[in-house]
Amino acid sequence: MGPGPSNPYPEVTAALAGPLLGHLDPAFLAVLDETMDRLRTVFGTRNPLTLPVSGTGSAGMEAAFVNLVHPGDVVVVGVNGLFGQRMVEVARRHGADVVEVLAPWGKPLDPGSLLAAHPDPAILAVVHAETSTGVRNEIAPLGAGKGGALLLVDCVTSLGGIEVAVDDWGVDVAYSGTQKCLGVPPGLAPLTVSPRAGGRLVERPSSWYLDLQLLSQYVTAGRGGGRVYHHTAPVAMVAALHAGLGALLDEGLSASWERHAECGALLQDGLRKMGLELFAADGHRLPQLTTVTVPDELPAGLDEAGVRRLLLERYGIEIGGGAGELAGRVWRIGCMGHTARRRNVLALLGALAEVLGR
Repeated sequence: MGPGPSNPYPEVTAALAGPLLGHLDPAFLAVLDETMDRLRTVFGTRNPLTLPVSGTGSAGMEAAFVNLVHPGDVVVVGVNGLFGQRMVEVARRHGADVVEVLAPWGKPLDPGSLLAAHPDPAILAVVHAETSTGVRNEIAPLGAGKGGALLLVDCVTSLGGIEVAVDDWGVDVAYSGTQKCLGVPPGLAPLTVSPRAGGRLVERPSSWYLDLQLLSQYVTAGRGGGRVYHHTAPVAMVAALHAGLGALLDEGLSASWERHAECGALLQDGLRKMGLELFAADGHRLPQLTTVTVPDELPAGLDEAGVRRLLLERYGIEIGGGAGELAGRVWRIGCMGHTARRRNVLALLGALAEVLGR
């Protein structure tokens, strides 16, 4: 448990231990093609340009902005946590005129405020599941009201853990990471781009490595003929993602969402019974990432970091500290991917109760 990488599915461990293929080996290219098909299912999209970007979730964010932001474009960004702040920083670095729409950390963004922030933005960007606060932001109303804007959504902590419906919600670009609810080690950033967004790509983005027009010639040309070599794909990571997505789809997306929901409810109820205060707003709490306020009184000799260290050293359980302006104020408890199991939640609650003397 913890906001970092969750334990991988057994199928993922087996894939990582398998023999390596060459990145142009036909057997690997078949795995890559099937991985992209599986990503379309998990994202809830038919977008042809759906691929695992080589790099962690932040590479997905960078790829989205570097390929879509033209100098001077107005980009409306919802900010109610650390990763909304990062969107602002990345958009500005690529020449955007950023309009920030703020909400207090721990509270959801108001869709109406986002839609009213500018009469004609090029891009509307928001984090679906804010990892720093444990808050879920509403996406569907933004897709319904976006007008001519492209809707860009960070799904790093949501994909696989709660419903993501790219096409039904009108999302134009979405990116994620492998290490959260997909239960795969970090190293790839699933990304999907609608045909509408594909028609507005920057012709020559400042990043050659993340140029989606070049990448698309490698990942999409293989179905009917040759591919245009771009870079050496991380073969082992693609195999791991292929296996993790297979395990997720074998379970069923709805079943995975329900498993995460049950574990989140069990965890949050147990924390409340322990006398701890949940941080994220009721009704918008993520089941897979729970933020809890650090109590004012801790056992003698322990500060908030000491509690986390003792959990790790004594019980082998990792929970995260607060990020950004919440540093030292909250604990972030992840329950994601293969780790989202009742036995793990009960183990954490028992260990935390013992450490806190509650």
